[in-house]
Amino acid sequence: MDTNEFAVLKLFVVGILVNAWMIRALSATDSVNIEPTPSRPRKPCNESRLQWEVEVCGEDFKRDMGHIDPQYWCNLTHFIREYHLFTQCTEMKSHAIDCYWPNPLVESYIIRIHKYFFSNCTNEQVVWVDPPDDMLTILILIPVFLTLAMIALVVWCSKKSDILA
Repeated sequence: MDTNEFAVLKLFVVGILVNAWMIRALSATDSVNIEPTPSRPRKPCNESRLQWEVEVCGEDFKRDMGHIDPQYWCNLTHFIREYHLFTQCTEMKSHAIDCYWPNPLVESYIIRIHKYFFSNCTNEQVVWVDPPDDMLTILILIPVFLTLAMIALVVWCSKKSDILA
């Protein structure tokens, strides 16, 4: 048996042994308790208080956006800090009142904020056009010729190694 074949066989056997060892070690049937853990009692979400708190966050956001020129409202780089503070505020207020975040109430308020500030921020429709025929021909032929060159290189190298062997 060739030394390379023997090394491949040893690697294969070691791979099978490692795989069997990992499957046995990662098996959860022996040591894991499948009983559900009781979760701490959670207070119900006070939606009216959440609505008030989210509106406080929205008023802060509106005040901060008032300092930004409206022509920059569609450029996120000009108000990313304010928007981050707004989302962080809604998240913290939701968790403080024992409500999930995001939830439908907060989402609807965020949508209202978006409609108020960002309703005119639609992207212009990009019209895609085909490239000129000369460019298209070049873009098609380059990968074809590269593929043929790679095939020729592989064939040439294999013939060269046959001569050396």
